[in-house]
Amino acid sequence: MAWIFLFAAGFFEILWALGLKLSQGFTKPLPTIGTVIAMALSMGFMAFSLKTIPMGTAYAVWTGIGAVGTAVIGMALFGEPRAALRVACIGLIIAGIAGLKLTSN
Repeated sequence: MAWIFLFAAGFFEILWALGLKLSQGFTKPLPTIGTVIAMALSMGFMAFSLKTIPMGTAYAVWTGIGAVGTAVIGMALFGEPRAALRVACIGLIIAGIAGLKLTSN
């Protein structure tokens, strides 16, 4: 169950990063509210996952999910670069997340 909580935390990290972009510096009320809610949910799920997953592993996976998801959304929705090297680096982050999951209890 802890890993499900951790992946949920990563998902909500992606949402709050997107919310930061959409809130335009917290000047748009609805995206700002959504961002704050996503932040709270992300932190809450992260806290639950830390009951059993080692802190270093959980934090690395959490930030990795957020980084990959945010980069992909940036490319898909905001026209950010899709250079082969950038995509390869995202692949390395995914490989790192998978490796941490496979080598953790």
